[in-house]
Amino acid sequence: MTREGIDYTNDVFRDENGDTRILAIWDQTIQSGTPPEGFLYGSEYTREDINRALQAEDPYSIVPSRDEIGHGSSMAGVAAGSRLGGGYIYQGAAPDAEIVVVKMKECKPYMREFYLVPEGVPAYQENDLMLAVEYADSFARVFRRPVVICMGIGTNMGDHRGNSFLSRYLNTVAVKRSRGVVVCGGNEGNASHHFLGNLPARTDASDNFRDVEIRVEEEARGFYMELWGNSPNVFNVSVRTPGGETIAPIRLGVRQSITYGFVYEKSRITIDGILVEPASGEQLIRFRVEDPTPGIWTFRVNSVGEVYGGEFNIWLPITDFLDSKIYFLEPNPYTTLTEPSLAQDVICVSTYNAENNSFYTESGRGFRRQGFTCPDFAAPGVNVSTIFGKATGSSLAASITAGAIAQFMQWAVVEGNNGNAESREIKNYFIRGASRDASLTYPNREFGYGRLNIAGVFDSMIGV
Repeated sequence: MTREGIDYTNDVFRDENGDTRILAIWDQTIQSGTPPEGFLYGSEYTREDINRALQAEDPYSIVPSRDEIGHGSSMAGVAAGSRLGGGYIYQGAAPDAEIVVVKMKECKPYMREFYLVPEGVPAYQENDLMLAVEYADSFARVFRRPVVICMGIGTNMGDHRGNSFLSRYLNTVAVKRSRGVVVCGGNEGNASHHFLGNLPARTDASDNFRDVEIRVEEEARGFYMELWGNSPNVFNVSVRTPGGETIAPIRLGVRQSITYGFVYEKSRITIDGILVEPASGEQLIRFRVEDPTPGIWTFRVNSVGEVYGGEFNIWLPITDFLDSKIYFLEPNPYTTLTEPSLAQDVICVSTYNAENNSFYTESGRGFRRQGFTCPDFAAPGVNVSTIFGKATGSSLAASITAGAIAQFMQWAVVEGNNGNAESREIKNYFIRGASRDASLTYPNREFGYGRLNIAGVFDSMIGV
């Protein structure tokens, strides 16, 4: 499953006879065709449609779906590209696998405006993603074969414990037999977009706070961020602008939203508080800052009443969702895996450089909030060969992993060695087979339980 679609005309997605290996494309952006059965929008193009298009002088007159960005085609090629030139020119991780593609439609304009996402940057809605997963999952029933779902997406928003609706839905799919769900861990480890704060046990109320400083560079349209506070603490926040104007400590109600303007600065800030966020049960405070004055913004966090641990986390958006450099002056590089990779039952991978086994500095890092182990392991994602040349990123690490899992599914399900294999089992097979260095302690926040090693998976079974 690829979010940006696929270049279905590329030879890397054809078999030795020149026919497509793509079973279907659901293009959510095209409304002129027929939606998949049971779905209400978009257009579905079957393998037969694609093969007819490949024989036509103008293939896009029959199947108009395109990959304008190239990211989706790169992921699909890395995961399941055909053997070109006997494998000497190009070969994906699972070159005989068949492919299902979902091209996501962009989120609604009002959501892009609300979250201050720059124009031209791909952004998607959670409900569309959930339907995309449902569509891909349906092929296990229709074709009676294992399905590996690969998601090269991520967001910094959410509790980072895997409690979002999308994460929970992915869990329900991942635990079905003959399913594997792989999600990339993102590229936010070195972005300075996570802050970890702790308030000491109360001694003097005047000292019981933590200042969070954010640097905003010139020409920023705005930013959105979330504070998640560990229960049973109750937090409030005051704000100081770079120009010295302040908002006094705000104690929000059970659910309340307040918007402030400033006298000497054109900035506006909306603070939305939820004392008990429904999915996690924890306190959530959301900030939306429009036209921020360049300089240092200070958010002072303190606690109401007694302090129990006093831990809180704040996340700025992923780098692509900011139109100017905005970052914490005292960031924490951990707990920077993006959602929904933190869903409990999916396979979450971080990124390393296979040339020297070093960790990719931009890769998201674990663990989940409150300590649960994630990532499960690391996969190669630096200078990976794609159909467009070398590329780097966590989505490519996820693609390689998806291909490896497809190969494992061939042995386990198709060849009858473990017909009930699902993501939790696969995860633990791969953890047991991962390569580990004697100099590191496992699990760790960068490599999880080690580096992807498909041969090691089978070696570990032989040694049982």
